Formats: sequence, structure tokens, C-alpha cells
Amino acid sequence: MKHKIIIIGTGNVGSALNKGLARAGYEVRAVKKGEIAGDVSWADVIVLAIPFGAVQDVARELKTAADGKIVVDVTNALTPEMQLAMGFTTSGAEELQKALPRAHVVKSFNTVFAQHMSDGLVAGQQLTVFAAGDNETARNVVLELGKAIGFDAIDGGPLQNARQLESLGYFNIQLGYVLGNGTDIGFKLLH
Repeated sequence: MKHKIIIIGTGNVGSALNKGLARAGYEVRAVKKGEIAGDVSWADVIVLAIPFGAVQDVARELKTAADGKIVVDVTNALTPEMQLAMGFTTSGAEELQKALPRAHVVKSFNTVFAQHMSDGLVAGQQLTVFAAGDNETARNVVLELGKAIGFDAIDGGPLQNARQLESLGYFNIQLGYVLGNGTDIGFKLLH
């Protein structure tokens, strides 16, 4: 059985994940922040493809509708000044888990530029995507989604490791935009 997925966010990230997951045969719906309402009950996987600054608002909007569901946090925990917002003692994903205590939060896809999220490739080379979460079943579902899109999907362990994934996402942004490498770059774990 393929999971039913709702993507909150219709920008570049949400659109790319929607395209990749739909191509892989998943039933996907995309909604904008503030229009979540009844769509969440239909899905068993909720993907947050929204700006980091909107995460707590969306968590309040979801309330108990996320209970028992997998919530994939794709956000990069950045300040409005594009600096890392946290990372040593907590992460954006861990704070989301606190806001949605009965959901299964998994950090994933945030280390990849949006344009590569629909196929998991840069210049024909497979990228690595990581999934970190405390619930092993939820983590495995997200790894399955990554593989279906085309990524080399690697188990990133417990949700605490989202601290490193958020730092890696920030580093990817630094490499691409600040250091001038552009967005046709990505990470590959050799194994």
C-alpha cells in the first residue's frame, strides 16, 4: 500500500516533492499554509515544505490532526538574516516534535536544493537524502519515499541528528549561494 501524502507548501520545494512523489505513484495533495483543515485527515504522511518561520503556526493549525501521523520536516532552521537559528542543543525538528508530541517527526530532504527534489539527481548523479527521527517505522517510510523519488536514502538515526542535518542544509546554502557554486550541487555519501 502506498502512503497518502499531503504537502503543506506549494512553493519550489513543495512543488518539486509533489512532482517526484506523484511520478513515483503516490497519491499526493498540496495545500497552502492556512488551508490545511480537512485535507490532513485523509493523509498518513504530512510534509512541511514551508519557511522555517511558519513552522510553529502550522503546528498550531494542525493541532491533534497530526497525532499518529508521520510529519516530514523539510525546513531549514534559518533566521530571517539567513543564519543558522539553532543546532547545538536542539533543532527545528526537535522543537516541532515538542509542538506535535503525538506525531512522528522526521527530518529529511532539507539538505537538497529544491530543483533536485523531484528526481534526486544532479547532472545525472544520484544524491543522498537522510532521514532522522525517533520512530523507526516513520523513518523507514520517509526513506522509502526518498528511494521512490530517486535518491540514495540513508538512515540518519534519531531526531537529535536533525541538528547535524539542519547544519548540513545551511552549509549547502552557503556553498551554493554565498560561495558561488550555484544550486547544481549536492551531497553524496559514498558507501
